[in-house]
Amino acid sequence: MSDSPVDPEDVRHVAGLARVDLADTEVDEFTEQFADILDYFEALDEVPEVDSEPELVNVMRDDEVHEGLSQEEALQNAPETEDGYFKGPSVS
Repeated sequence: MSDSPVDPEDVRHVAGLARVDLADTEVDEFTEQFADILDYFEALDEVPEVDSEPELVNVMRDDEVHEGLSQEEALQNAPETEDGYFKGPSVS
């Protein structure tokens, strides 16, 4: 029995979930590759933690409510209006 954390049945199971047909040689190849990938993840566990960045602070100004345009003011420069709304070209 090998000491690999992945066995060929795991690879066949994942291939079945992905609906991929694999030849026996491909199963062996992917078994090795999956084991390598798991080793990479284990290596990430060994990376020391670093102090995290401080929380982000909103440096933007506070929102202020201002009087908006009236409907007539908003529509005064529109090339075409209809029933108090902007009128645009027809879309087919």
